[in-house]
Amino acid sequence: MFYAMIIVFILGYIMIALEHPLKINKTATALLLGTVMWTMYAVTAPELMPSFVDFQNYLASHPDAGYLDWITHVPLLEHLGETSEILFFLIGAMTIVEIVDAHGGFGIITGRIKTTKKSTLLWIICILTFFMSAVLDNLTTSIVMIALLRKLIAEQKDRWFFAGMVIIAANAGGAWSPIGDVTTIMLWIAGKISAVNIIRTTFVASLVSMLVPLIILTFTMKGNVARPEKDPNRPQLQLDIWKRNVIFFMGILILLCVPVFKTITHLPPYLGMLGGLGILWIVTEIINRSSPKLEHGQMSVTAILTRIDIPSILFFFGILMAVAALQTCGQLALLSSSLDTIPLEEPGKYYLITGIIGILSSVVDNVPLVAGAMGMYSFPMDYYFWEFLAYAAGTGGSILIIGSAAGVAVMGMEKIDFVWYLKKISLLALVGYLAGCGIFILQKEISGGVEILQANDREININHNQPDELSFVSEDAYYLK
Repeated sequence: MFYAMIIVFILGYIMIALEHPLKINKTATALLLGTVMWTMYAVTAPELMPSFVDFQNYLASHPDAGYLDWITHVPLLEHLGETSEILFFLIGAMTIVEIVDAHGGFGIITGRIKTTKKSTLLWIICILTFFMSAVLDNLTTSIVMIALLRKLIAEQKDRWFFAGMVIIAANAGGAWSPIGDVTTIMLWIAGKISAVNIIRTTFVASLVSMLVPLIILTFTMKGNVARPEKDPNRPQLQLDIWKRNVIFFMGILILLCVPVFKTITHLPPYLGMLGGLGILWIVTEIINRSSPKLEHGQMSVTAILTRIDIPSILFFFGILMAVAALQTCGQLALLSSSLDTIPLEEPGKYYLITGIIGILSSVVDNVPLVAGAMGMYSFPMDYYFWEFLAYAAGTGGSILIIGSAAGVAVMGMEKIDFVWYLKKISLLALVGYLAGCGIFILQKEISGGVEILQANDREININHNQPDELSFVSEDAYYLK
């Protein structure tokens, strides 16, 4: 059953990729895949599971419980909670964006973008996305940018190219910021990286991973985009400018404050997002209280909630729960440990391992991959392995559209075909990813490279571009930071 789960996951993945030829919605496949994976895990004998020790610990405190009780109340409930955090974050962010859009807030930005030339517009969108995702996060930024693209580009296929570059730029921008991606947040909170150092060491590599595909597309994209026409079936509201400005700047401020909320309170980001949604909801109720336009329901948050893309959220749920089953069963841990057997010397070994993890993150969610790496290695803070891991796991997910939270969100919102992305964007993302890897390694070599120090029969790597400072590792080992 252990290997059968891998086969079922691959088959489900193929069905999602072939959504259009099979004419089966990817959301249905993802939901079924997540259910089947956990069912297969549940019917497997507990003595074959890597988590057998956890099961025994559960039995010690719940003597009347059985194996299915443990699955239901421990791993399944735990992963459901982690997945729900992302889903509620996504719902909150999408609702805030829809509120701003309903009040015409994005006109403040789109009104200042006059160009219709594809190459010029692509540069504006990508640079804006790159820096926004470092301040917000790649998921929220992708949602905002897709809303902007819908105001700027009428033709769907043109918008798909821009959306593909939004995914690449958002993931690249999130990789160099401690709050830009889930994996960098994980490494930052765990004390593996420091905020200033991760920006200094990965910014150039992340920028290159976006610039390379952007430059390639600049020479291949010709012509102009057509601006969307106003929908004649939708009443055009004459909104007060001050209301539009209040909602726009409040919405952006709330999104910007979510990372601040997490930093100050140490509570999950989804609480900050939903709290911010509550504030914006109250404000819209107050400022629109006397407006007769509310009769149309277009500015009412209760009406806006009906426009949220629920199929995309359910697709997200199915994919993440399917990957969680592999993580719980131990297939991902087996994959991580097998990478450590690569017969190379440092630093090439860990450069290669991290590069492979980045490519794998385009197939499997990068969160369990990074979590597995964090559990396998005990390198000190700001060690080159953690820096490279932050870059690779963040940008590698762009190679396939379902390899990152930003990609999954954009795929659902724009109904992008998996195969289309594979043909048109994946190679560009791969070239950019490899170019960024090369830049990161080149930076390390120019700044002094990596030296290996033997301490009590344990290899500890020293990065030469760090100040010489003796730091404590364990009772019998030290490293120079």
